[in-house]
Amino acid sequence: MEMEFRDQVVIVTGAGNGLGRQHALALAARGAKVVVNDFSPPITAADGTTATPADLVVREIQAAGGTAMAFNCSVTDEAAVAAMVAATMAAWGRIDILVNNAGILRDKSFSKMPLDDFRLIVDVHLMGAAICTQAVWNIMRAQKYGRVVMTTSSSGLYGNFGQANYGAAKMALVGLMQTLSIEGARDGIHVNCLAPTAATKMTEGIMPPAVLEKLAPESVTPGLLYLVSKEAPTRVILCAGAGTFERAYITMTAGVHIGTGDDAAERVAENFEAISDRGDETVPMDGSAQGLNEVGKAMAALAGDEEYGR
Repeated sequence: MEMEFRDQVVIVTGAGNGLGRQHALALAARGAKVVVNDFSPPITAADGTTATPADLVVREIQAAGGTAMAFNCSVTDEAAVAAMVAATMAAWGRIDILVNNAGILRDKSFSKMPLDDFRLIVDVHLMGAAICTQAVWNIMRAQKYGRVVMTTSSSGLYGNFGQANYGAAKMALVGLMQTLSIEGARDGIHVNCLAPTAATKMTEGIMPPAVLEKLAPESVTPGLLYLVSKEAPTRVILCAGAGTFERAYITMTAGVHIGTGDDAAERVAENFEAISDRGDETVPMDGSAQGLNEVGKAMAALAGDEEYGR
């Protein structure tokens, strides 16, 4: 059955260009009413008229027969985000989907990185997503329905030279998603992460043209559509790029009980290969899994269970 979003209301942040624009266009094409949020300044056309990138995306949606409105504000501005949400509710009466896509880069090796650049990236990516999500959260709770996507990155999941600030913020979004997916479950709110590899204004000059062609934003958006659909899973990290989709997991090995003796540090070193063995690793359902595993092994050891206590 075709995935459609008729009568659903969507806010896409950072939607004036790149991935956000493509997400907004695709959702509108499938029937959603779309709020195109962006913070980019107005552009002057050849005829002397000016319009913001968000305005241009709205015109594109409307020209194709869709419904959209623009809202220019920074996702870090709490009052402006609240006004955007209020305007959306006044116009359409509900908010079904939030796509946290807004972002910037300030790449530099950590030794040379001004801490102001670190704070700025965390503010836009992490706090911006938190501000926007909290602004719609109680609306979704009252509706008993909602879909929220955080845009994470392989730079956060796996690291990338020169992106300590970006990677830290992007991995923090995974932590935010993990907890919100638990808190939102009883109210029908599904929260997921999308880790895109796409050619956007942020990646110009980083990759050769032949590679950039394969990494068009259009190759990522199908994954986004699934993550915000009625059939969406929750608590998923979906990686996407060049038409390929992968899933990332935060896992935990079974571990080894070492105890707390005077030689515990040495025993950790001696047993580190066994501690790291992934044969029985799990994907914990919540943060308590670590403590339960540790206490369970300690109790087994106390009871003298050699098979499980180790």
